[in-house]
Amino acid sequence: MHNTADLQEIVDEIAARLGASATLEDRSFRLLAYGAQHGDIDTVRQESILRRRATGEVRDYFERYGIARAGGPVRIPADAELRVLARVCWPLRHAEVTYGYLWLLDPGELADGPEHPESPQGELGGRTDPRPHGERGGLSDARLRAVAPLVARAAAALAQEARSRQDLGRGLRALLSPDPEVRAGASLEVPGPVAAIAVRESPERVAALWTLPRGVLARTGSPVALLAPAHLAGEVAQTVQSAYGTAAGIGAPRDDPADAWLSWREARQALRIAEHFPRHAPVARWEELGVHRLLSRLSQTDLRELAEETAALDAELAQTVEVYLDRGGHVQKTAAELGIHRQTLYYRLGKAERLTHRDLSDGDDRLAVHLGLKAARLRGADASS
Repeated sequence: MHNTADLQEIVDEIAARLGASATLEDRSFRLLAYGAQHGDIDTVRQESILRRRATGEVRDYFERYGIARAGGPVRIPADAELRVLARVCWPLRHAEVTYGYLWLLDPGELADGPEHPESPQGELGGRTDPRPHGERGGLSDARLRAVAPLVARAAAALAQEARSRQDLGRGLRALLSPDPEVRAGASLEVPGPVAAIAVRESPERVAALWTLPRGVLARTGSPVALLAPAHLAGEVAQTVQSAYGTAAGIGAPRDDPADAWLSWREARQALRIAEHFPRHAPVARWEELGVHRLLSRLSQTDLRELAEETAALDAELAQTVEVYLDRGGHVQKTAAELGIHRQTLYYRLGKAERLTHRDLSDGDDRLAVHLGLKAARLRGADASS
């Protein structure tokens, strides 16, 4: 995880020395630290701080100026349409690899940029500015060079963290592998008891995994994998799920971390339930899923076979029967939840019986229909598919 205290200290010092608003982001434009505001602030900086990430349109605008390949600061002009103030982007490079970006608002820069972002660049890798350096406002080339050691320190810190995360990610992947030979090669030493967490990632939102409590291991992917001390599992799952706005599953705790792969399997299965059954959303605990644990273990072939029981029902009938069976056949509660008259409910149930050739007053038939509806939902399709 990022040592946010060190990065914050560096950004604060840079902002203080330059008298400029500063933010530090990783190479995916995810906010890691930001300094105190100096002077004007634009929408981009506000959204970066509030949403922890810049929008795709703004990122595209910045990348047009070659920031990913630049060896030094790049001066980026203002853009009224995007509501972007002029700024300096300083790529945080270490050993010829870009690990992030330092952003410095520079209202003293020219308001209008060049027609072509690829036009000749100035001394610091940005666009050529016809004004003498002394007339450029707060962020002259000389002042920027004065904070170069701090920028190098931030780049080195990000590089070290990236290597550490890669090592931890590989170690976590091995520890959670179902292959015993792969698990035997895991180099992680984790105290128990632990619980695995699976969280569905989101292309639109970012979770600040580097801010999670110490002792929590994370690995990005589909789904995101986390291993947490058992007593923190619920809190960690809720935090990451809320950040992504999706769903999460928590596996049962294991006293021996060598069995964490079993918890991970349960976490992924619990995630499936959380994504398809509102009753268990948005965070599903394996230990609380009851019969859904059995359903989540079934293959797509088995689920499809069960779902065929109710394939003749349209969406309205399927919902009616599912609520009726979920409520244990209680007519009054079912009608109230669906917002329909009891006679309407009786009509729908009768129609469902005729279409499925099942008697809902018979225990075995009720079980077959109920499992069929749950299987159809778990397959991610309605009962008419």
